[in-house]
Amino acid sequence: MDILSFLLISLKLLFFFYEFAFAIDSISSSESIRDGGTTLVSVDGRFELGFFSPGSSKNRYVGIWYKKVPVKTVVWVANRINPINDSSGVLMINSTGSPVVVMRQNKTVVWSANSTKEAKSSVVLQLLNSGNLVLRYEQSSGDGLGSYLWQSFDYPCDKWLPDMKLGWDLKTGLERRLSSWKSPDDPSPGDFTWGVERQGNPEVVMWKGSNKFFRSGPWNGITFSGAQELMFNPVFELNFVNNEDELYLTFDLIDKSIFSIVVMNQTRYLRERLTWSETTQNWNVYSYVPRDYCDYYGLCGAYGKCITTQSPLCQCLEGFKPKSTGYKDWSEGCVRNEALNYSKLDEF
Repeated sequence: MDILSFLLISLKLLFFFYEFAFAIDSISSSESIRDGGTTLVSVDGRFELGFFSPGSSKNRYVGIWYKKVPVKTVVWVANRINPINDSSGVLMINSTGSPVVVMRQNKTVVWSANSTKEAKSSVVLQLLNSGNLVLRYEQSSGDGLGSYLWQSFDYPCDKWLPDMKLGWDLKTGLERRLSSWKSPDDPSPGDFTWGVERQGNPEVVMWKGSNKFFRSGPWNGITFSGAQELMFNPVFELNFVNNEDELYLTFDLIDKSIFSIVVMNQTRYLRERLTWSETTQNWNVYSYVPRDYCDYYGLCGAYGKCITTQSPLCQCLEGFKPKSTGYKDWSEGCVRNEALNYSKLDEF
């Protein structure tokens, strides 16, 4: 190795250790994160929080992204509904002990965590190794969910991370549901959402606006009956909790060194599981739903069946015919070829 190569490697190592040594993972009530200034970095260096502009937009947002992934991948946005149109933003803890994003110029609050728990002593805002941004008492260790006054995992955006709950806190009525970005340039909530439906046997459902778009099938004690992409696999394992206090779904990565997330893709109306590839230096699609048209909820209507290899896709069950005479609108389903002939004397 020549002296120049040695010096270059030494400088890279020096910069790496300098950045790691001076990275902070939390701020107190007397500190803040300013646009263009410092950022928060989780202890393991996996996640980073700061101000950013998505895509080609010039609007500024507070977000959390993977620090170790060269393709900037934002996993959570604070002020996704109220962007800042300049670089005057500040993330701080206000006098009541709640995290807020404020515009320096006119002191306008564009986002507040609105913690339901009142802070009774000094608090800190901390970015955890899981990517969860939490507000906790300064004296607490912050290693338990019950010790948090507020956490970003309770208010997910378009991405589902390991250990993040998808579902309900039945005691408070809090629902944790994913909602897509409107576009790559606009992180405000789109019309493509995914959550846990509480009626009957619980199942996970996607909505397009107010209409059901895809359903997993009910939980059968091992997995969701119609969701092949959630069954046992070498990448992650699913955890489902249903008791009097909570109803939620989480996943754990089997190999903790990999990056794998679930994304609500508004552009293609797909729920995608992505894994990061060090080889291609890009996110690869591991699985997605809907897989085909027959996965669409209620596509063929009542008494209809969907067959991907036939045209039209929708067919009627034996003894039934399309309700719509035009054969174009299958949402009305099918009706019997002959009406049932029964009387009050007929019984099972």
